[in-house]
Amino acid sequence: MPNVWSCFNTFSFTSSSSKLAGNSESHVKHFTTSPHVDLLVNIFSVLTFLNLIHRRMWQQKQVFLLTLSMLITGSFSLSVTVSSTISVSRGQDAILGCYFSHSRQQTYSGLITVSWLARDSNTQPLLICEVRNDSREGLSDCSASRLKHSLSGDPRRADVSLRIRNVALTDNGTYFCKVKLDGSKTSQKATHLYVNAGPEILSLSVLETTSDSAPSRLQCKVEGNPLPKVVWLSASRRKVEDQVETFPSGLYQVTSSVPYLKEEVLTCRAESRLGEAEMTYPPSLNETLIISLTVSGLILLLLAGLTVCCLNNRAPAEASPVDGNTEVDENDTEVQLVYTTVNVTPTSTPAGLKNSDPEEAGVFYSSVNIQQ
Repeated sequence: MPNVWSCFNTFSFTSSSSKLAGNSESHVKHFTTSPHVDLLVNIFSVLTFLNLIHRRMWQQKQVFLLTLSMLITGSFSLSVTVSSTISVSRGQDAILGCYFSHSRQQTYSGLITVSWLARDSNTQPLLICEVRNDSREGLSDCSASRLKHSLSGDPRRADVSLRIRNVALTDNGTYFCKVKLDGSKTSQKATHLYVNAGPEILSLSVLETTSDSAPSRLQCKVEGNPLPKVVWLSASRRKVEDQVETFPSGLYQVTSSVPYLKEEVLTCRAESRLGEAEMTYPPSLNETLIISLTVSGLILLLLAGLTVCCLNNRAPAEASPVDGNTEVDENDTEVQLVYTTVNVTPTSTPAGLKNSDPEEAGVFYSSVNIQQ
């Protein structure tokens, strides 16, 4: 570090020289300089120089402390990158990309902790996964197909992307990806999931009123994202705009109603940039016929299945001509009784045949050995 006083003496000598030169010149130009002004300039210059030295020393101290901390704790930098916005349709799987990098990517063998949170960075995580970077074990607890939320990547390859299966409208929102390594601070980034859902009519029914003077109203509840617009149509397909009441009934639902008279035919139609859906009240004859045929077809299929099962169960019993009764002879040989028709003449009896019952004329019994 330079000697401050030597700098001060050099600066004072230079200023004094300038002062003498100025005085000699003042005899020519008749110009005088106050000694007090020169002293103030010298003092200000010295203070500025000291302040500069102090700032440089402070910066060097901070660098030294940071380097010492990294050597002692082994800390290093960590950065996280995510996909800005992911858009998927309802019912599909969504993958929210999240990747991290750090200065010891090739040599790190410590623990990797991954956390995914929904809508609030301080809420309870919906998924937590821990794995050592040098391990070879599977990620069954973090990537199981039965889980609603699971990892689609491998943290050991710096991929901690989140998979959400069969997304619903309730999954729409902001998600936070957090990564923590040994010796580093937690790093997190936010990404957004947008779930598209075409218009869908949830219900269409008549609301009866308790007052006889107030007419009944036909109410239609629709759902979708973006939020659908409800349009009422008459039987002639003209728009009905008189006394229409529409209000949001949920985050992604809209309820609308119109006055309804008996035997009137009205159609509720939901529209958005993703398409449209409509339903008519009362249901048309074609719709009723389709429903009836569908139910009848299901009943016939059920009856046909039961009939086939019964026939299959009876077929083995009817196909066998052998009676279920069995007898065992003295040599433990299984003997089965088989009935057959034998033609005999009244005057002679074949050898080996006998009539066990005198009342059964013309009927003879004989033992038959069956070899299998």
